[in-house]
Amino acid sequence: MIQPLAYVNPGAEIADNVVIEPFVTIHKNVEIGEGTWIGSNVTIMEGAKIGKNCRIFPGAVISAVPQDLKFDGEMTSVEIGDNVTIRECATINRGTKASGRTRIGDNCLLMAYCHVAHDCYLGNNVILANAVQLAGHVTVGDYAILGGLSAVHQFVKIGEHVMVSGGSLVRKDVPHFTKAAREPLSYEGVNSIGLRRRGFSSEKIAEIQEIYRILYLRGLNNAKAISKIEAEMPATKERDEIVSFIKDSDRGIMKGYLSR
Repeated sequence: MIQPLAYVNPGAEIADNVVIEPFVTIHKNVEIGEGTWIGSNVTIMEGAKIGKNCRIFPGAVISAVPQDLKFDGEMTSVEIGDNVTIRECATINRGTKASGRTRIGDNCLLMAYCHVAHDCYLGNNVILANAVQLAGHVTVGDYAILGGLSAVHQFVKIGEHVMVSGGSLVRKDVPHFTKAAREPLSYEGVNSIGLRRRGFSSEKIAEIQEIYRILYLRGLNNAKAISKIEAEMPATKERDEIVSFIKDSDRGIMKGYLSR
């Protein structure tokens, strides 16, 4: 259902049961999946691909060109998965030639006034609380939660099942399964409550905690800690994910408790 006061470019592909409220503007080369609701005064610009059963609230702007001086008009996109909620006045910029797209996975919640810059990648079930600001090329893993007013530096990676405290300045990578808080951002323990809610066993949580004890609480540098983890901890999916994340970190990981 498209309200008569909305503008939808003839070049947009809109599923039959999409609801588009008054004063919405939808540009050409846009795809919107079935069951999605677009609230009043939303602007969806060229290159947006939006999945099924999404809810986009008034004032949001999707797929505006990047705020990147190197952008030269190349054709890029924003890809939004299914069952995503985007609240009032959130902004999501499309990609640059560096990756070609900005991607948001399924079942995500972006609260009011969030900004997702060019070439960001958000996994599934991610929550960005009010006014979270992601610079370009940020990666956020599945089930991560970022507290309100947090700001994330460009190229930072945030792991899966992470909890970042509200108001945080995230300048370094945040490994999987952890809680991050304070200034400068530091390890505050394993996100055990979140892991239990998502079906992790007590034994698995204890394993993850022991890995981070070696990394953060024994006074070892990262290289020595990784060697000790690989030597002493049995190979599991979670161990290998943590080790790979740290080895692949370009910006370095957040500080440990004893480093403050």
